[in-house]
Amino acid sequence: MDDRVHDHAATLVDWSARIEAGDDVVLRVAEGAHDLAVAVAEALGRRGANLVTVADADEVHRAYLRAHDGDFETDPAYELALYDRADSVLSLDGGRNTAALADVPADRSQQYARARSGIREARLDTDWVSTVHPTRSLAQQADMAYEAYREFVYGAVLRDWESLAAEMDRLKEVFDEGSEVRIVAAGTDLTLSIAGRTAVNSAASVAYDSHNLPSGEVFTAPFDPDGVVSFDVPMTIRGRQVRDARLTFEDGNLVDWAAAQGEDVLTEVVETDAGSRRLGELGVGMNRGIDRPTGRILFDEKMAGTVHLALGRAYDACLPEGESGNESAVHVDLITEMDEDSRLEVDGEVIQRNGVFRWEDGFEA
Repeated sequence: MDDRVHDHAATLVDWSARIEAGDDVVLRVAEGAHDLAVAVAEALGRRGANLVTVADADEVHRAYLRAHDGDFETDPAYELALYDRADSVLSLDGGRNTAALADVPADRSQQYARARSGIREARLDTDWVSTVHPTRSLAQQADMAYEAYREFVYGAVLRDWESLAAEMDRLKEVFDEGSEVRIVAAGTDLTLSIAGRTAVNSAASVAYDSHNLPSGEVFTAPFDPDGVVSFDVPMTIRGRQVRDARLTFEDGNLVDWAAAQGEDVLTEVVETDAGSRRLGELGVGMNRGIDRPTGRILFDEKMAGTVHLALGRAYDACLPEGESGNESAVHVDLITEMDEDSRLEVDGEVIQRNGVFRWEDGFEA
């Protein structure tokens, strides 16, 4: 086994999830993530944690959803109890077919998501972390040779996270002190309020309220968006390609949407519930180990020189205590590159121009 698989597992268990002896851990394993699962299980055993392993196979999920009549039991107690009692949930992605769910009827997926909202909340209440093991299907999705893709994944995962956390804290401070963000780029001029919100320095550790490995973004929960935003990074949503999406907001609500490809799946997302027509996240990618889109949101939203916005659920970590943010059964990210003739402003001050922050070499005032 490649030594980097063990390094990946150690980073996940030690830095990201902060597992301690006696912790109750649920390990969700995709079909192609077997090697990483073995390394993680070994690390958990050495730590003295308790382990339950759950298969998380898209093809199994597809078969179930297509065969079911859609009348799903709401939050089945036996599964809810598993996550209610867990300290940590570690999800290892890496399936055999990135489009396995493409032919699941949209209404079936929506019904299933709504019926399991309590289970999703219970999982999100744990010290959960999601990561991905490099597989040939993911390499193909990224249009990369397998060996090149492995180098890419480990370059994004095996970083000096403490140093990156210190750098990202500079943007967090700007967001925490700011009231209004403006994003200007090709086809985009959008303003959002962030007053009273807390930004998350997403440094790939639950100690930072960060739950993805790799990570490398600063995000917050915006509200009252107004304007137009275009997304030029292709996305795979529910197994289908979405390209050149465009959203229009007025008075905080989504009033129009379109896409050059995949508009049907974008419409499915928007029509999930009332909250899916509002924004739940504004994120800024800062991981320079991720230098190209791959079709996998876990990587793409962290790509340096990008901004992403999510339709749907807001994260509690960004909200004042006792305040509820946008609620939805979905949280779907869309990404735009901040390249030529772009700028990110906070309260009228340019903090990033053409993908370069004001504290970086090459920033043009």
